[in-house]
Amino acid sequence: MFPERLRALRHGRDITLVELATELNEVNPEDRDHYNTSNQIGNWERGIRTPSYLEVKKLAEYFDVSMDYLCGRASLNEYDLNKLFLSGKQLTFDKKILSGDDRYEVFQLIDGYFHGKKSRPIHHDESGQLDLNLSRDKNQE
Repeated sequence: MFPERLRALRHGRDITLVELATELNEVNPEDRDHYNTSNQIGNWERGIRTPSYLEVKKLAEYFDVSMDYLCGRASLNEYDLNKLFLSGKQLTFDKKILSGDDRYEVFQLIDGYFHGKKSRPIHHDESGQLDLNLSRDKNQE
């Protein structure tokens, strides 16, 4: 699974093996113990060699995916918002950067929504559509 996902991510960015190796090396230039080459990455893509944990971590950060995704344990279409809010990644909404206070408030709103959802009745109208009765008076139903 790892070779296919790495190849798909690289092709999705439309970069060559040489370009990927160069960009990975620029991310952490002082780390000469983990210098990447195009041949090395090509071997990973062909499944001939297996990268170390540090290399998988570097690739995940570069492509902005989880290590679980790269290793086939998770789908790219799923992401735990809890982990996202607790990560050190910069978050934006509508091209505005969320401050630490913003992150906290949005996290609390989402958390509160799911806690409150358990106690809210859900009603459907005759056509099966969700009826959004926002009144607090249950006698109006």
